[in-house]
Amino acid sequence: MTAIEVGRICIKTAGREAGEECVILDIIDKNFVEVVGVNVKNRRCNIKHLEPTEKKIEIKSDNIEEIKKQLEKQ
Repeated sequence: MTAIEVGRICIKTAGREAGEECVILDIIDKNFVEVVGVNVKNRRCNIKHLEPTEKKIEIKSDNIEEIKKQLEKQ
């Protein structure tokens, strides 16, 4: 199983953004993480609704737009 960690690219499996790629920005607690994606709003997400991929990006700043651009390049 791929770890839930900051910078890990995931696929959302539930909700209106299901099927969209997002990246983990912050781990809130054992059940929730903060995510953002090109088509995913910056929000809290239950880890049960995420499917981690093998891909990971290096998060260098807190700028959401920069992180979205990095994700698009992947």
